[in-house]
Amino acid sequence: MNGKTLGMRRGMERKAVLVGRGGRRASGGFTLIELMIVIAIIFILLGLAAGRYDMTIQRSREAVLKHDLQVMREAIDNFTLDKQAAPQSLDDLQQAGYLREVPVDPITQAKDWDPAFDNIVLSPEQVTTGMVDVHSHSSLTSRFDGTAYNTW
Repeated sequence: MNGKTLGMRRGMERKAVLVGRGGRRASGGFTLIELMIVIAIIFILLGLAAGRYDMTIQRSREAVLKHDLQVMREAIDNFTLDKQAAPQSLDDLQQAGYLREVPVDPITQAKDWDPAFDNIVLSPEQVTTGMVDVHSHSSLTSRFDGTAYNTW
């Protein structure tokens, strides 16, 4: 083969590579339909992830609510046993050092707890009654167990 024939043959090979199905020129990119399918799949996955994220946030808020209620109830009991008188508010617990601060209700995002008052005495030496329990102010219900937050 001489140089001219070899050059023509290389040109034909290049042409064969560039020609795709149906005699159209093949490109290295994606078609519009392929891009639309990929974008649709991405949106579906984002929708699933957003739903799971929302459920995770709600579960963590419920866990914080349960913990805060437990801590405040222990503080009420300790205050009552130590002072021989039940607290009259959550601020009494904070001022006496049983709570560093009144926590924010993770469901309502406010310090709007509902204290429960009763005539129960924890010890024979207790002289006054007052707050015996605390609940969330939210009237919403849990998605996971169906109970109202204000009954916890």
